Amino acid sequence: MIKIDYEKIIEVSKTFVKNNVKDRLLHSLDRFDNSEYYPGTDKEPEEVSRYFIVMVALDHRTSYRGKPYEAIINGRKYHGADLLYRLGILKFNEDPEFFDPKNLAKIRIKDVRDWLCIDNARIWDLKVRTILLRDLGLKLTKLYHGRVMKLISESRMKLRSLRGGLIDRLKTFRAYEDPVEKKSFLLVKFLERREIFKPIDKENLHVPVDNHLVRIAFRLGIVKLDGEILKKVFNGEEFSFEEDIMIRLIVRKAYKLISMRIGISPLILDDFLWSFGRTCCTKPLPRCLNCDKTVLGFNRCPFLEVCDAYLNKIDKSITEHRFIRTWYY
Repeated sequence: MIKIDYEKIIEVSKTFVKNNVKDRLLHSLDRFDNSEYYPGTDKEPEEVSRYFIVMVALDHRTSYRGKPYEAIINGRKYHGADLLYRLGILKFNEDPEFFDPKNLAKIRIKDVRDWLCIDNARIWDLKVRTILLRDLGLKLTKLYHGRVMKLISESRMKLRSLRGGLIDRLKTFRAYEDPVEKKSFLLVKFLERREIFKPIDKENLHVPVDNHLVRIAFRLGIVKLDGEILKKVFNGEEFSFEEDIMIRLIVRKAYKLISMRIGISPLILDDFLWSFGRTCCTKPLPRCLNCDKTVLGFNRCPFLEVCDAYLNKIDKSITEHRFIRTWYY
């Protein structure tokens, strides 16, 4: 059994307010226009939206079986998603037509390998990512005449609608079929910050739930696990498809409640959670008192007073549930 701890939701929300996290986030809001990873603000909306829909389609687990996805480019080390998007923008700058749906529809494994494998960095599921790109290209070409902006405009700036909001329409593509919609809401976040898509039904926004957000939820205690599930997590047992969906949906709801209590968009809350999970609430053990990097000015966890793991109500070594072979997150 897994359930939301509503009292803990209140405690964590108060801590967010106490530490002024909302204002800190709004003050340093990422517009996703850093030329090291993303297209510049001088690019046309169609080019920008093509870039993001392609990159997010590929944006799932990069490291596999303990082998990190990392490489040095021009003297700088890039890891995980940072390397993925660095290689993405280098390809975009070199050949923006690579991201044309008509090109994606006929892309080969060799093309993806040549693009995303550099030095010792190897993508573990080249075949899967190639299939996702081909599916994306074929369906965009057939359904939207190869124009991502047509997909966006037909959503009428809604996330969900009987006529098909953006989240609804994205489910057509294999890369975006996740019932918990991690990649879909990540894409919405990018497009919203670049002012390409401005959802009018903001009540339908959610955080893009990945392994970092699940791990934080377990350790904080906003989501509680019963004996059987807890045992599987600690033993590193593989969870089923259905169990994974159940867990991530409950985690998503927990963060929605927090975002509502502190009065901030779930997508902005996600900025903090994702960075916090990579630098402070890390695996295999959290860096409670000495974060790897400063997040919003915090060099130590701001939730020490309320965190179940830090207060030894649950073992600090708890991490996310094991569900490896997926392209959903």
